[in-house]
Amino acid sequence: MPRMLDVSDEVRAEIGDEEANRLLAGENAPGSYDCTSCRTPGDSERERTSTVLFIGDETAVLAFAHATCLPSQVVQVTEEQLRGAVRSISGDTVDLEPEQVVPEQAVLGVTSGLVLIAGELHPALVVEPTGPIVRPGSTAAGDDFLPLLIEQGFMPVTELSSLPPVLHGWSVLLAMGQLHAVLQPSPGGQPVAWWQAHQPLQVTEGWRAAANKHQQVLMFAAPVGSIGRQPREDLLRDALDKAAAGGKLVASVLPLAGT
Repeated sequence: MPRMLDVSDEVRAEIGDEEANRLLAGENAPGSYDCTSCRTPGDSERERTSTVLFIGDETAVLAFAHATCLPSQVVQVTEEQLRGAVRSISGDTVDLEPEQVVPEQAVLGVTSGLVLIAGELHPALVVEPTGPIVRPGSTAAGDDFLPLLIEQGFMPVTELSSLPPVLHGWSVLLAMGQLHAVLQPSPGGQPVAWWQAHQPLQVTEGWRAAANKHQQVLMFAAPVGSIGRQPREDLLRDALDKAAAGGKLVASVLPLAGT
């Protein structure tokens, strides 16, 4: 049975037209899978599903994710990451060659939603990695995602009662009504992408209207396992409140770039 798969040009170029067509026809893709981003069940026969290709020097594994969690993309993996975090994902990958495995490569999952603060709805982005983020160059175990963001100027949040300060130099790029990237300052002065969508992500009309009204976006970030994939904004808010109360949430207001 044909699958509701998104195969990006980048992924197709890596796996070839023949393999991509077999996937789309349902010959070499699972119906049900565990999303490589949020790790909850998905069904490629019933909902849009992204193909995510993990590539190392000797490894290439195709995994699947809800299209609402991640766009179809290629994720490069270093040999250090291979040695440090090699594992197999069963049931939701396609081995392109025998005895291949996929490392636990952290990818940033981004969710958009409207968040009520002080009686007003604000456009928000919630960023949660799919695995622990360690400090570049570090070989120690642990998760430095929040400390790294705090060093960049994001503020710890214990409750969602007021807006955090604006983080100047950072911005959210919205173009043609779609979400393209979160930009950060660089030493050269030109903003660079901290997170970039391989394919522009759709946002709701309400989210876009609120972003245009305020000309800024509220960005929350939490470590892996803190928020999860929430199908409704009220559930997202509950998860944000719990993460904040548990000391697992940072936030900043980012100016809007584009329309």
